[in-house]
Amino acid sequence: MTLEATAPGANYGSSASNSSFYAAMRILPRDQREAMFQIYSFCRQVDDIADSDGPRDERLAALQEWRNDIDALYQGNPPPRLKDYVASVKTFGLKREDFLAIVDGMEMDVPQDIRAPDMATLDLYCDRVASAVGRLSVRVFGLPEDDGILLAYHLGRALQLTNILRDIDEDAGLGRLYLPREALLHAGITSDDPNRVTAERALPKVCLPLTQRAKAHFEKSDEIMNRNRRRAVRAPRIMSKYYHSILDLLIARGFNAPREPVRVSKVTRILILLRYAFI
Repeated sequence: MTLEATAPGANYGSSASNSSFYAAMRILPRDQREAMFQIYSFCRQVDDIADSDGPRDERLAALQEWRNDIDALYQGNPPPRLKDYVASVKTFGLKREDFLAIVDGMEMDVPQDIRAPDMATLDLYCDRVASAVGRLSVRVFGLPEDDGILLAYHLGRALQLTNILRDIDEDAGLGRLYLPREALLHAGITSDDPNRVTAERALPKVCLPLTQRAKAHFEKSDEIMNRNRRRAVRAPRIMSKYYHSILDLLIARGFNAPREPVRVSKVTRILILLRYAFI
């Protein structure tokens, strides 16, 4: 709720995601804000490992070191890079399995580049790199357990699918293709070569059903946020509105090549903040 979770399908490193993240997090009380920046820092560091151009075995080893460090943190012996996390884990009840799920998600890009995963694998990827981040985040925001988990499920997937649709060409440049195999085959596309797929005239037939899936997740997340305290959902609401705006721009632009990058205007960003940040 990634935050926008972001291996290239996600976005811990893009300026767009950073601006929306920082805007949403700066409105939080200090202890919540510090916990969220710790979560973000963790995501960014493991994402950088997954996206580096280092040897794959070295990247796998580095991700395993993070798993070991998370285990040590929860065993009461935090390594130096996680010492500051102790208070947040205790205060907000952050779960070890969610941190580990994020590492597992980042690792999905490492043994080999993801190319046209089946829908079940894509959903697992979204759960690990986006909804797991959401599960950590909703505990910090103070949502009730059941609605928090539901919000993480739906908003995480909405953000991640929007990222994937936005970054089709950027991901192809990295040799990755997150569009699901079933949708490609339904559109008559049999290749999983990212550069070939992004040039296909049938690509809109692949992308439009994913936009509908993302919109459905946004709608479900809105329902959940609407029935919870406004102050508890300020940050996820801002993230949702930013990313829903991106999705709307993508739909308006279309998915035929050439695809110009989309960007939420400064005026729109300010209006979102004015409407949802100050309650």
